[in-house]
Amino acid sequence: MDEVSFDGKSYIALKHNIGNLPLIVVKAKNGYVACSYIDKSTAEKVGDIAAFVSGVKELEDFKKAKIRHTTTWAEDLGIREGMSVKKALELMDLG
Repeated sequence: MDEVSFDGKSYIALKHNIGNLPLIVVKAKNGYVACSYIDKSTAEKVGDIAAFVSGVKELEDFKKAKIRHTTTWAEDLGIREGMSVKKALELMDLG
C-alpha cells in the first residue's frame, strides 16, 4: 500500500503492476478513484461511489489526472467529468 497526499490530506493508494499498465486505486472515506482497469459498469451495479481516470502509470500521474467517468452515486455527490482527482476525493470524504 502507498499513500497519495493533496495539501496535507493523505489517502490510501493501491498500485500494482498487473499488465501493460498498473492497477491504481485511491480510497477516500466514502468512495474511490481508480484507473480504467476497474470496470465502471460493475461499480455502478454494486452501488460504488467511484470515479475513473485513464492513461496513468504512476501515482504522480494519477494526482494530475482528470476524471473521465463516474458512477451515478459519485455524480450525486457533484463529481463530474473533467474534475481533478483531488476535488473528487474531497467530495467523497464529505459524502
